[in-house]
Amino acid sequence: MNDQNNNPPVAVKGLHKAFGHQVVLDGIDLKVAQGETVAVLGRSGTGKSVLLKLIVGLQQSDSGSICIHGQEINGLKRDQLNELRKKIGFLFQQAALYDSLSVERNVAFPLERHTKMSEEERKNRVHELLSKVGMEQDSEKLPSQISGGMQRRVGLARALALEPDLLLFDEPTAGLDPITSAEIGDLISKLKKEHQTTSVVVTHDIHAAKSFSDRFVLMNEGKILIDGAFEDLKKSRDQFVVQFLNGGR
Repeated sequence: MNDQNNNPPVAVKGLHKAFGHQVVLDGIDLKVAQGETVAVLGRSGTGKSVLLKLIVGLQQSDSGSICIHGQEINGLKRDQLNELRKKIGFLFQQAALYDSLSVERNVAFPLERHTKMSEEERKNRVHELLSKVGMEQDSEKLPSQISGGMQRRVGLARALALEPDLLLFDEPTAGLDPITSAEIGDLISKLKKEHQTTSVVVTHDIHAAKSFSDRFVLMNEGKILIDGAFEDLKKSRDQFVVQFLNGGR
């Protein structure tokens, strides 16, 4: 892998993706700098989540380039892609926890699979991760025994297990009450401050995004309509941008 200092954690160029006749991404260009948190906004079905899945290699683009720290991921063999993914933490919208495993075992799963840690080292690491997200008291519970917001926290702890330098969040506050949404936002901010983590956050929650994002990318009809600070969005006279901001209050 190339020197991270010379290459941004994420560099996407000319990205196209269609499902049949439905064009989802229509020539997306996006760079995310080290330690930056970028919120990707847009209406449902505008390709925001597809963009994340392409970045992590869960889906293949039709054309274009995706570089993670300078490494082109299109065309990588499965084992190379899996190696790259260890440095990417992905938090799915529904947390995607294993129903039959306790909170503790869910967070331990990537450590068991991808590290040579002893059982004691794993236990210590899991305790540290759960403490970070305020879930150490619930380590023995099953996912079905905790709330959606708590599941999201556990999902975040698991995403952090292998100390990734890039975090991808898919609608981290969707379906959560305003207080829990704010808590998740605070966790994202805290990670950035403590670890200089680079994050791409797909969301339609403008209020939450304002609390943790450095930059905002607004997508519409498969294209990036505007890319800049929140002030840039507020100054825009584009009808869709104005409508989106007004609807998001």
